[in-house]
Amino acid sequence: MDPNNRDPEGMGHDGDGHAPGRRPPRDSLASDFTPHTPAPARTVQLVTGDFLLTVNPVDGSEIEACPPGERPDRATRYTAADRADADRAARPPVPPGPAPSAEPLLARQDERERLVRLLARGRSVRLTGPGGSGRTSLLDLVAEDCADLAPDGVVRLTGHRRTVTDLLHDLFHAVHDAPRHRPGRDELLEYVREIGAVVVLDDIEFGGSALDELLDATPECAFLISATPDVPAPSAESDVEEVFLGGLDRAAGVELIERGVGRVLTEEEANWAGDLWFESEGLPLRFVQAGALLRQRDRLRSGTDAVEEFGVFADAPPTDAPFDGGGGDVPLPSLGEAAAPAPLLASRLSASARATLRFAVALGGEVPHQAHLPALVGDTHADAALGELASCGLVSPAGSRHRLAAGVLTQLEAAGYGDDAEEQAHAAAQHYAWWAGHPSVTPERVAAEADALLAALAVLVPTTTPPGEGEGEESIAVRLARTAAPAFAAGLNWGAWERALRFGAEASRLSGEVADQAYFHHELGIVALCGGLLDRARAELEASIGLRGALADKRGTVAGRRALALVADRSGTTPGPAALPGLGAMAGEEVPDARTEESASPPGGVPAPFPAFQRPDDETTALVTYQPSAAGSASGTYASSYAASPDATAKHRVGLKGLARRNLVAAGAGALLAAVLGTVVTLGATSHNDANDPSDKVGVNPSASQGADDDSLDADTPQNGGGGTGTGSTPGTTSSPTNPGPDGTYGTSDDPTPPAGTARPSDEPSGTKGPGSGTSSRPPASPTSPRSTPTKPTSSPSKSTSPPASPSKSPTPTPTPSQSETSTTSPETSDSASGSAPTRTAASSAPATSSSSTGGDVESGSPSSGSGSVV
Repeated sequence: MDPNNRDPEGMGHDGDGHAPGRRPPRDSLASDFTPHTPAPARTVQLVTGDFLLTVNPVDGSEIEACPPGERPDRATRYTAADRADADRAARPPVPPGPAPSAEPLLARQDERERLVRLLARGRSVRLTGPGGSGRTSLLDLVAEDCADLAPDGVVRLTGHRRTVTDLLHDLFHAVHDAPRHRPGRDELLEYVREIGAVVVLDDIEFGGSALDELLDATPECAFLISATPDVPAPSAESDVEEVFLGGLDRAAGVELIERGVGRVLTEEEANWAGDLWFESEGLPLRFVQAGALLRQRDRLRSGTDAVEEFGVFADAPPTDAPFDGGGGDVPLPSLGEAAAPAPLLASRLSASARATLRFAVALGGEVPHQAHLPALVGDTHADAALGELASCGLVSPAGSRHRLAAGVLTQLEAAGYGDDAEEQAHAAAQHYAWWAGHPSVTPERVAAEADALLAALAVLVPTTTPPGEGEGEESIAVRLARTAAPAFAAGLNWGAWERALRFGAEASRLSGEVADQAYFHHELGIVALCGGLLDRARAELEASIGLRGALADKRGTVAGRRALALVADRSGTTPGPAALPGLGAMAGEEVPDARTEESASPPGGVPAPFPAFQRPDDETTALVTYQPSAAGSASGTYASSYAASPDATAKHRVGLKGLARRNLVAAGAGALLAAVLGTVVTLGATSHNDANDPSDKVGVNPSASQGADDDSLDADTPQNGGGGTGTGSTPGTTSSPTNPGPDGTYGTSDDPTPPAGTARPSDEPSGTKGPGSGTSSRPPASPTSPRSTPTKPTSSPSKSTSPPASPSKSPTPTPTPSQSETSTTSPETSDSASGSAPTRTAASSAPATSSSSTGGDVESGSPSSGSGSVV
């Protein structure tokens, strides 16, 4: 039945043309299609050195000091079976199709035996030869011969775009079972120092001091290193044997061509092979490619009219005779084509193989893994293209992957295979960005494909431009770097991780994507922090925090501040308020909950310790300490002491770590103020407990006071204006001077007592003594009028011709309650006998001794009058 044009039988049950009844409604399927919930971001926790690193692809990786419970146990070594599996995984994948037969290596037996002897004695050897000389094939044979020489067996490594640190970590993970663990520098050296293996290192790119560092770090390993002549040679102190690998002789070259073509060469082909040997200097790769050219020529010569296997045609020509394959004879390739055979070989391959070559040229010689070829090329059988390329000698093994053989990239670029390199790289980047972010792809698989991903980024980043108006699509280079970088970190390929981050930072800068630029700067800061480069880490993290602050990205800002606080803790500097590790977010900031696609912070946050408070060498830290008073004292005093030694200072730093210097100064000032106030209050509270308080016995006569000239306590010296008993002044009152009487009369206001003959104060307070009175003058209990006149003294002193040497020691009467009151009014004094003088404040304090200052000074012997008050 046609669902669009229904026939009469379909109109009803009996074909009567009536439409069937209405069918009952079907249950809604809305419940079957729940709203799409984005999967949480794939986060991985790693232990690297002393840090616990949480790789977060959304907000940026979070780093903290590794808790003791998270630190892994000591790594164990692989068994022999595990090492065999690791060795098979380190080799390149076998191309689809029939496996090639294993042929013995021609004319390399002497070199092979020599290398095995040197390695058996524990010597390290560097095998030097040009590209295409068969270094990799010879290394594979020697590795098989040395399988039982070392306790840890044979370890295969590739030096292509690898540094010394990368190789040390590769060696550690090849021998030890330590998933999600990247040891620190010291721990790594401790591990690799104990490894005893034959390390086969192909395509190394460094020499000299860097090679010495690698050899010194692994004293128990014997290295078999292959390099090209342009790589720096080992140093003279490295004790590395040099073995040079040259080309083949003519006979070996011809035999190698016959192996490739599968038959004996004709005389013409043999002469052609001889010319090729002279031109190529006997490089085995050129003979392999020449054999592929003859094989393709035979296939073209046979063509569609080839003789069938069962002999259908009786007049079949011989195989070595020229044959018309497609409308004409197929001559031998020219000498130039044989010397650079890549374009000719590629033209006779399948379309999938040629498309694979275009991708390899666009990626700088990196051939994508055969599992990606069907998606990249668009052919389900494109994975067989790798076998075609390998049989023609256009690709060679490079670690666990394949690269274009030596010289092939240059030849294909000259033939026009790189004209659309940018488009091919863009297509590869789109595929890899989707593939690397797929949940089913493990980080280890992404890390194994790192060279191809980085090659795509290297092509796309320089051509990145800001999106046009109305184009909201993210840059493909930024998206690939953002997707691949966390996978590289989780896969422990940190060299590729750092390169991807730098590519991403540049691409995001060119495209104007600020959020992605902040992410890449944050990750670069984490990489620098893990590597111990604190200055670079600080610069990258501060740049990231600034960009995220402009975007109001609170979660990213908090993650950056935590990492920056850890940098400050490692460097020993005090962080600013914005980076205190214990605060997390600043006051007033609200940290939103984790979104669905992002991960939460590590458990417990980042418990970084407070940085130690650093004391400058040229300054002295003032600390306020409490000193208890002497025995019997009811109060204590606070004394300010200076730290005399670093030990004493360190004891007080325990509670002040992380505080700014201004906070310490403020705390000291507050403590000092409290000490002063406490002293004043304590003295005021205890001043009236003694019945014989000397402060109540102060009279109008002068007593010991501070000198005006030398600021020292002097004996009782006559002071101007201190005679007479005058009444005390109340607050706000003034006194007018009176006539003191004739000059020279003792007992008057201007001459109260004779001058003292001694310069030392007496042991007891002095007072005014009259011949007939034992009382001292005191202020009245009630206030007087504002313009009160001082009264005459109740008793006049006796007239004597000579002043007493010391005050009288007669008993002093007990003061009345009114005498304990003090007046706060400042006395007025006069410097002349004719008028009032400007007022002066006379301050007195007597916590332990009674002293009162007079209200005036004697100037040029002229008398003066005034009134004074006793405080």
